[in-house]
Parts: sequence; structure tokens; C-alpha cells
Amino acid sequence: MTDDLPVPVERLIHVVSAVFALVFALVLASLITQLVTSLALQAGIVAEDTNAFTLLQTVVSFASFLPGVIGYLVITDQRGLVSVSRPSLREIGLIAGAAVILYGLQIALLFTLREFGLRTGQNPATVAAGDPVAYYAAMIAVSLLLVGPAEELLLRGVVQGGLRRSFDAAPAILIAAVLFGALHGSVDGTLPEQVAYMGVTVILGAILGVLYERTQNVLVPGFAHGLYNAIIFAGLLWGAL
Repeated sequence: MTDDLPVPVERLIHVVSAVFALVFALVLASLITQLVTSLALQAGIVAEDTNAFTLLQTVVSFASFLPGVIGYLVITDQRGLVSVSRPSLREIGLIAGAAVILYGLQIALLFTLREFGLRTGQNPATVAAGDPVAYYAAMIAVSLLLVGPAEELLLRGVVQGGLRRSFDAAPAILIAAVLFGALHGSVDGTLPEQVAYMGVTVILGAILGVLYERTQNVLVPGFAHGLYNAIIFAGLLWGAL
């Protein structure tokens, strides 16, 4: 219970709790991914430096967010923290519209950065280790059905939802977006390129945060995020054909 604590202390507790939730889910996902991929390599199911290995890592890593989220909610006794429901027709429209806006905004931000002589780092997930057509086609489905929903469940559902218990909407959205950007810091490139990539991600994350705040349904930003990623991989697939 934090209801009787001073507001600054209560807010600090919720920020620390949000960071703990993120770290807890990431560490657990990393451990599960290492275990599963090691077993798969030993069993000869996949080989390193192949599309199959990259896809397995991606699927297991993001699927492992779920036990991390559930574990955090149980440990902290916040089972009702995440708001989720089946998207309505209106929300389906919001998902599609938000994905297009995110993609258009990304292009605008990248163009603006280049006007100032800056570039962003490259996400390793956009680089195929083998046949690019098969890889990008698979990543379209993985992004839409798993990556986007899993990240939003953690960042918007748990992190932003937890912060909203003591913060107004704007700071909760901003803090969650900054953590979202930090989560995407491990991209290929120089330090300025990595910082630029995180900056773009923070802005996109803030839009997803607003979407969650307005709908109170984590599946809306989840599928909007997934569809945005899928559009990127669809463009890469088109270029590889």
C-alpha cells in the first residue's frame, strides 16, 4: 500500500517498480531464450547464423515476455493492472490508422535527421542471415502477432499502467516511452546513430502510449505496433523480390 505516502515518494516507488518490471521481464526472457536456443542447437533443429536461428530467438524472446509479465503481476499483487479486451470495429480502425501514422512519422523523422547529416543505427532484426524473402515474409507474421503485442503488453500495459497510479497521463506516457527507447538501444551503428535511433523510438513509443491512454485496451497499441513493424518488413520483402 502506498496511498498514505507523500506524493514524491509514491511516484518514486512506481518509477522503480516500472523499471523493475522491465528488467525482470527482460532477464527472464533472456534466460529462457538462451536455454531454448541452446537446446535447439544441440538437437540440430537449427544452426547458428541462419534465418531459422534468428526467427527462433525472436519468437522465444518475445513470447517469454508473457511469463515475465504474469510473474511480475503476481509478485506485486497487481493482477488487474493491464487493461485488455477484444478490439471493437472502431479500435480496429485505430490500429490501422495508427500503424500508417507511425510509419509515415518514422519516414519524416529519418528524412529530418538526414537533413542535419544524421542517421540512425540499424536494427539487427532487419538483416536476413539467409534467404531474405523467406525471412522477411516470416517476420511480417511474427511482428504482427507477437513482437508488437508482447512489447506493448510490457511497456504500455505494465510499465505505463503502473506509472499511471501516481502520475498524470503525460509524464506516465513519457517515462514509458523513454524506457521503450532505452530498450531499443542495442542497434548496429555509432553512438550518435544509436542515440538517434532511440530518439525516434521514444517519439513513436509516446504515440503508442497516447493510444493506450485513450483506448485502455493494450491490444490496440499492441497490434498497431505489430502492424507498423509488419509494414517495414513488407517493404524489405518487396525490395528483396
